[in-house]
Amino acid sequence: MNLKYVVVIPAHNDAQFLGLTLQSLADQTYLPYKVIVVNDNSTDTTAAVVQEFSQKHAYISLINNLSDAEHLPGSKVIRAFQVGFDTLGKDFDIVVKLDADLILPLDYFETILTQFDDDMAVGMAGGFAYIENNKGEWVLENLTDKDHIRGAFKAYRRACFEEIGGLKPAMGWDTVDELLCHFYGWKVVTDARLQVKHLKPTGANYNNKARYKQGEAFYSLGYGFIITCISSAKLAFMKKKPGLFLNYMLGYFRALWQHKPLLVTADQAQFIREYRWQKMKQKIKTT
Repeated sequence: MNLKYVVVIPAHNDAQFLGLTLQSLADQTYLPYKVIVVNDNSTDTTAAVVQEFSQKHAYISLINNLSDAEHLPGSKVIRAFQVGFDTLGKDFDIVVKLDADLILPLDYFETILTQFDDDMAVGMAGGFAYIENNKGEWVLENLTDKDHIRGAFKAYRRACFEEIGGLKPAMGWDTVDELLCHFYGWKVVTDARLQVKHLKPTGANYNNKARYKQGEAFYSLGYGFIITCISSAKLAFMKKKPGLFLNYMLGYFRALWQHKPLLVTADQAQFIREYRWQKMKQKIKTT
C-alpha cells in the first residue's frame, strides 16, 4: 500500500488535549505524510504543544492563523481547516480533517487506508466516536449513526474531496459532505472496530447563538419542512433536551424567512430529500 495521507487539525485553545492527539498520530502503525496544525487564534499554549512535537517529528508543522474568537459551529473550524489545506499542494491521496481532542487507535490509519486501497469507489472512511461516562467507561457517543462519520475525524479520497467541492464553512458541513458523496456515486465506509476516544463533548465550546444553527443547517441542506421536523425531533431526543426541537425549528424558519442560500444545488437538494426518505423507510423496516 503506497497511499499518502495528510492530516489537517484546526485547533483553538486545545492545549489540554492536543498533545494526546499528536502522540496518537506519531504512534500510528502507518505514519502520515504531513500533519498541519492550524493554531486558530488560541490564547493558551496550543502553539507550544505543536512546536514541541514538530521538533521530534518532521512531518508535523504549525500554522498560526488569526480569526474571530467567537466559536460558532461549522464556519470557524472549516475556515481554519482551509488555511491548512491550502498549503498541502497535490502530493497526497487521502486528506484527513481531525479535531484536536482525540485519541486514535494505533492501527487507525492503516485500517482506513486499506479501505481506500481495496475499493476505488470509497470516497470517505472513518471509525466511531467514544466518550467517557461518569463511571470512567468509554461508550459509543449517542449522536453516532452506523453510516455516518463524525466531523471530528473525516478521511477523504482526494478525487472525492475535489468533486464535492471541499468542505463548506457552515454548520452541516459534516452532513452535506457525505450526502454529496452519495450524489456523485462515492461510497461512505465506517468501521466499527475503530473506536476513537473523543475527549471533549461535541458542542462544548458553542455559545448561546449556536442553538438555532442546527435548524438553519437543516434548511441549508435542502431538507424541507417535514424532514427538518423529523430530524429536529430525533436530534433533540438523542441529546435528551426536548426544548432543542423548538430552537431547531425556529432556526429553520429564520433561514427560510431570510431566504438564506442553500449549501447545495436544486438537483442536489432533490436527491438529498429522496435519499433521506429512503434511509428513514429502511430504518422503519428494520425496527
